[in-house]
Amino acid sequence: MCGIGLIRHLDASVVVPDDLAAMAATLRHRGPDEAGHWVDGPIGLAHTRLSIIDLAASHQPMSSVDGRWHLVFNGEIFNYRELRDRFDYPYRTSGDTEVLLAGLRCEGIDVVHLLRGQFAFIAHDRLTGITHLVRDRLGILPLHYTLRRSRLVAASEVKAILAVLPSTPDVDLESLDAYLARRAVPAPHTLFAGIKKVPPGHRAEVRPDGSVRVSRYWSLPEQDEPSTWSPATAVEAVDEAVRDAVRASLVADVPVGSYLSGGVDSSLIVAVMAALRGSAGVQTFAAGFGDPRHDELPWARLVSEHLGTEHHEVHVRPDDFEHLWPRLTWHRDAPVSEPADIAVFRLAELARRHVRVVLSGEGGDELFAGYPKYRWARPVGLVDALPVPVRKAATSLVERRLGSRAARARIVVRAAGAASEEERFAMWFAPFTPEERAALLPGTLRRDGEGASDGPRRDVIARMLAADLATWLPDNLLERGDRMSMATSLELRPPLLDHRLVELAFRLPSSVKLRGGTTKWVLKEVARRYLPQEVVDRRKVGFRVPLDAWFRGALRDSVRDRLTGEGSFVAETLDRTRVRGLIDRHETGRFDEANRIWTLLCLEVWHETFFTTSARASSAMTRWTP
Repeated sequence: MCGIGLIRHLDASVVVPDDLAAMAATLRHRGPDEAGHWVDGPIGLAHTRLSIIDLAASHQPMSSVDGRWHLVFNGEIFNYRELRDRFDYPYRTSGDTEVLLAGLRCEGIDVVHLLRGQFAFIAHDRLTGITHLVRDRLGILPLHYTLRRSRLVAASEVKAILAVLPSTPDVDLESLDAYLARRAVPAPHTLFAGIKKVPPGHRAEVRPDGSVRVSRYWSLPEQDEPSTWSPATAVEAVDEAVRDAVRASLVADVPVGSYLSGGVDSSLIVAVMAALRGSAGVQTFAAGFGDPRHDELPWARLVSEHLGTEHHEVHVRPDDFEHLWPRLTWHRDAPVSEPADIAVFRLAELARRHVRVVLSGEGGDELFAGYPKYRWARPVGLVDALPVPVRKAATSLVERRLGSRAARARIVVRAAGAASEEERFAMWFAPFTPEERAALLPGTLRRDGEGASDGPRRDVIARMLAADLATWLPDNLLERGDRMSMATSLELRPPLLDHRLVELAFRLPSSVKLRGGTTKWVLKEVARRYLPQEVVDRRKVGFRVPLDAWFRGALRDSVRDRLTGEGSFVAETLDRTRVRGLIDRHETGRFDEANRIWTLLCLEVWHETFFTTSARASSAMTRWTP
């Protein structure tokens, strides 16, 4: 991975090299091996490099031999060796960056359709004066930008943009509402007013007159006719595609390991990786929490022993949260909305001591219907026959009667009360209902249709999967994976999100994903070929942290002080009485409000990090850089 940055003055004023150096310094954790910049009057590019392929060469920014194209690139093009032979170009390096540059020179920006891998890049075309901002199909790697006062600034991370702005932007209250709804802000927006994300599978063209055109270059395919696939042919196709995706993701000139939670997705990846590597062996990494309700270390050990990996473990403690919160919020550029972010960071720290690249299992649930909610999609949809006011009133009454042990039932009831299918899809992961958000943020406008999937689907399962792939996956899980790994200068690769495997998954009928009440059926059938039966069939746990107990114990005082104390952003921006009531309910032990408390706590720490303590955060950048 790398860090990339751009400054372009559309009024023709000259870019100051020191600004590019400031951006590169802020992104040093993404690329500690070297940094460089290029300036040509009103435009400048910055780059920091984590060397993975062609270690001795491939310095960036890089320019084409004819001087037309100028490029900064973050990511890996897994098929760069095949593409290298396709383009007639006088190569000077043996890496994937110059292959992309050759493709730009020979094919133009449409070369993006040929790329297999994970990437974000900024390419300036000197001939047309157009600057292109491009993000990979699934949104594995980030790219942000802002255009104000005839100045375009873009970078891998928001903090690099902030480093060259005259002042920190305001909090975007509409995005704040979206955060309370989804635990993340869907592209193209962020919590910083005026700073946007390039959406996954999109590219942005910025022309010399300052106009910006954002367009989609990749979409999910429609499902094939159900008769096209039998369960057996689906299993064979997925097996082959998974092996191909893992094989592609092993391209590197440095050591590659894998995370291993003991769940189906990561275990399957490790098993395929071990089969492909043979005697070369695999290093695996797992995290535990010391809570038997959620600790999956015994399962990870079982898989490691079965496959013969060199296994490493790390334990996450409550004080890791207090200690790491501000630091990881700075890296995330957003609230650390998932408790597992801290665990993923500690896992990345561990892995970075042994390897430079690690594979992970993100995507399996969103491709093959792995979450329990997919079982409920059809039955919950039946309530749409009731008028919206009736079902909202009924579900609200039921929810108030549910205690702390009915967390999953509460989610189902809330989803049943949603006013529309789009709202329902968001509600499965939502900390707060629309009514609760309206009470917490009275008078705030909401954005409708944010993060909608890229087209109609044949059935509700397929529509739910497409919605999760459009929002939950890139804006939450993949953003977490990128920032927490890059915080330790570790490259993360999710093989299940190889776009060819994704396209296959969405062509398959939902009947091979949710089959006989079994979620993720087709992927589990593939896993049976590589893993012990008990690993494949065990109950899904997920990467969970025991916050309910911690918020009544070790973190209790921090919760109340941060969310209701003097100077609290949450207390001053949201309804203080409702926030206090939420904390009181949780402390009784009869209700589990840990998820919602965590959502608010992370918002508060984000505001502390980027606003109320901006000077301290700025001075800490160097200290937090590996």
